[in-house]
Amino acid sequence: MLTCTAPVHRVSTLAEALAQRAAHPDATVLAGGTDLMVFLELGSVNPPAILDLWGCTELRGISEDGHTLGALSTWTDVARHPALPAALRDCARTVGAPQIQNRGTIGGNIVNASPAGDSLPMWLAMDAQFELASVRGVRQVPASAFWLGYRKTALAADELLTRVHLRPHADDRLHYRKVGTRLAQAISKVVLGARLRVVDGVVTEARVALGSVAPTPIRAHHVEAALVGRPLDAAAADAVAHDIAPIDDIRSTADYRRTVAANVIRAWLRDEAARSPDR
Repeated sequence: MLTCTAPVHRVSTLAEALAQRAAHPDATVLAGGTDLMVFLELGSVNPPAILDLWGCTELRGISEDGHTLGALSTWTDVARHPALPAALRDCARTVGAPQIQNRGTIGGNIVNASPAGDSLPMWLAMDAQFELASVRGVRQVPASAFWLGYRKTALAADELLTRVHLRPHADDRLHYRKVGTRLAQAISKVVLGARLRVVDGVVTEARVALGSVAPTPIRAHHVEAALVGRPLDAAAADAVAHDIAPIDDIRSTADYRRTVAANVIRAWLRDEAARSPDR
């Protein structure tokens, strides 16, 4: 085990956080710490400095309508917020144990950029916009353009993720499914985040996003194309074979992930097809 002796820069306001980020662009950012503390304990990371955001209350909270979420909102916050979609609240309840949900943050999960990150397919499915801030200003990046490669994001060295913006529609039909070794406290083998809009029995819009099947969370564009403009058909799930590139690792095999990805999409589409089209 490596002892970390890095200086810690603690902040309590967003202005302080952005100033410290500009001054220390090589610092490792600490949000809830549920991943970073493990890495430090194992000695697998040895940062030159740590920027501790936990005390920055400006980055907390979820708007009353559920359309804006502060990056330091915890998974418990998400799970308990009545205005957020049920599928997103279901996702929140799969992130570790209650202790992890009380401390882990949505921003940490997003910026950590693990292809197995529990929430990442949901942000893709909901067309979330990520607000990135620095002393230079603020910009918004869609979730679809945020994860650039394995644990690589669109964040500039002096930027912080500050908020997540959602634009829900009354006709959205959202779904979340995580497949792991057990129901809780397990790293995902396959994660599905999905959204449909159906008018008069015909799919007008589809988002099908997957995690743990590629170096980044991905949209299954072939599945989406097989759905849009047609009545719901579970056979569209077969197109996922053209979208994913899973690998063998300690948790699963590539063949298993291919099979399960198709199966969870097919099961979701069958359930959706059984619903009344005007629900």
